[in-house]
Amino acid sequence: MTQVAIQPFTGTYRAQPLPSTFAFAVRHSDTFWFRGALPDVDATLRGDDEELTLEGSARVDSISVVEPEAMRASVLGSAFFDADRHPRLTFRSTAIRLTEDGQAEVEGELSMRGVGRPVFATGEYSPPRQAAFGEIAGLQLATTIDRREFGFDWQTEMPDGGVAVGWDVRLDVDLLLIREEAAGEG
Repeated sequence: MTQVAIQPFTGTYRAQPLPSTFAFAVRHSDTFWFRGALPDVDATLRGDDEELTLEGSARVDSISVVEPEAMRASVLGSAFFDADRHPRLTFRSTAIRLTEDGQAEVEGELSMRGVGRPVFATGEYSPPRQAAFGEIAGLQLATTIDRREFGFDWQTEMPDGGVAVGWDVRLDVDLLLIREEAAGEG
C-alpha cells in the first residue's frame, strides 16, 4: 500500500528539555554497546502549508555516559567531541517527509567538531494533539553515521584482533514538542 505524504504541523513547536534527548551507541571491543546521551537539547519544528523544517542542537558538555567520570572526561576530550573547541552539535533539515501512518523521513546536515555532513534519518512522529498544558507532538528519529566522517578517528587495535571502538555510531533523537502560541492567539 502506498503511503500518502501529509503535513499535520502548523506553527512553531519547541522541544521540551525534559524528556527530549539525543542519544548515541557505539560498539566497544566488539563486546558491548557503549551508550551515552546529550540531554541538553534545543530543537524547533516549524510548519506551514508549504514547508516543514527542523533545527536543533545539543550542548556537548551535557553528555551523560554509563561509564565512570573518567570515561566522560575522555569522551569530551579532543579524541572524540573536543568540547572546548566545539561546544555544540547542530542539525538543520533539508527535507522532511511524513506519512499518514506515522512514519517520518528526515534529510539534513549534522555538524559535529566543526564538520558538517548530510544525514538521513527515519522514525516515527505523533501528530499534534491537545494536552493539559497545550498542543503537543512527538518525533523519534534514528540513523547511523561513520564517526570518521566527523573527525572522530581515534582508534586502537585489540591484542586479539578487532578494534577498541566501532566506526559506526547509532544516533537516536526523541523530541517532545509543544506548540508555541501565535501572536494574537489565546
